[in-house]
Amino acid sequence: MIILKKSVLLSTVIFSLFKKNSAFLTTMSGECSANKTSGSYVSGTHSVAYVTAPNEEIGKKLAHGLVSNKLAACVNLIPKITSIYEWEGKIEEDSEVLLMIKTRTSRIPELTEFVKKNHPYTVCEVISMPIANGNEEYLKWVGEIVPTK
Repeated sequence: MIILKKSVLLSTVIFSLFKKNSAFLTTMSGECSANKTSGSYVSGTHSVAYVTAPNEEIGKKLAHGLVSNKLAACVNLIPKITSIYEWEGKIEEDSEVLLMIKTRTSRIPELTEFVKKNHPYTVCEVISMPIANGNEEYLKWVGEIVPTK
């Protein structure tokens, strides 16, 4: 039987960490650069999406599907996370893996649908945040791998 899940705590923690860090990105001169372009990269063109899965086997299956369907340029599989959340009135604790997915922001809706169709959870976690800036060569590569929609 498929266990219904929500990874609320993990989502909240990840969102808080990235929001805190991305809101205060500064250059060496101290100038805020969170919403500016870096070279030719336009802030927010790409996103990082996060998906939890019950184990490494399912995580790898999702990752391979996302990359082979050109919905992601790269998926990092982070093992051995613990998710604590409330579901159906009970506090739950489960071991999971976390997929950190680099993609185009415009492809997030398709990525979400792919995960929902291929994930064993009835309510699976798919959250995303735009990438403000980074290694321009890497971001260019992401754009080359994941076509625009």
